[in-house]
Amino acid sequence: MNKIIEIIIYSLFAGITIFLGGLSARVFEKYCKKIIESYILHWSVAFGGGILIAAVALVLTPKSIEIFTIQQFTSIFLAGAFTFFFLDKFIEKKGGVLAQTMAMLMDFIPEAVALGAVFAHNHRLGILLAFFIGFQNLPESFNAYFDLRTKDHPPKDILLIFFVLSFLGVFSALTGRYLLTDQTGVTAGIMLFSGGGILYLIFQDIAPLSKMKNHWEPALGAILGFLVGMIGTKLLG
Repeated sequence: MNKIIEIIIYSLFAGITIFLGGLSARVFEKYCKKIIESYILHWSVAFGGGILIAAVALVLTPKSIEIFTIQQFTSIFLAGAFTFFFLDKFIEKKGGVLAQTMAMLMDFIPEAVALGAVFAHNHRLGILLAFFIGFQNLPESFNAYFDLRTKDHPPKDILLIFFVLSFLGVFSALTGRYLLTDQTGVTAGIMLFSGGGILYLIFQDIAPLSKMKNHWEPALGAILGFLVGMIGTKLLG
């Protein structure tokens, strides 16, 4: 099969799970609302947070630490964190609640870019990365759906947005394939910048939402999420 067609197929698979995660959230909201409010949502937020931390620690930052100087990776990492610090403040001032959605996209887009870039050199790694990204997107988009619903956005509008966002993976992967295949430093820089922003969002907005009064079990979801990230990284290696 032509490599470009393969990249499109696998990046589309990785991206369509954004829509599927949102769709599953809509089903739960409609038929299991009380369960979501009392338990499942807290588990899902913690699980998604664990996956995001794993993505930062095991996927988004290691390459940059390897190739950049201390001054370089410190500057890029902090630039990502402070960019989303100010963006988060701006959105909150406007009355928005978009932490989950921002974190999902900051995770998805650079990894999709990396997917396109690595396909040229390592076909197996590209396929595994596509499955890893797709699996990550499910809990993240599930949480992002409720992130948007807190501002009373209609379900149909949210699902339409998620459907459109699903195709960002194809665009990002093709960008990585055509522009960044031999630009390891640029790709690593994009991923490191995103890692700084994601880490800020996790501890400022996402992790606090996972806490549930008189229940300690949802926090275990973060452990499971990080474990999934470790397993995925081991498979990628």
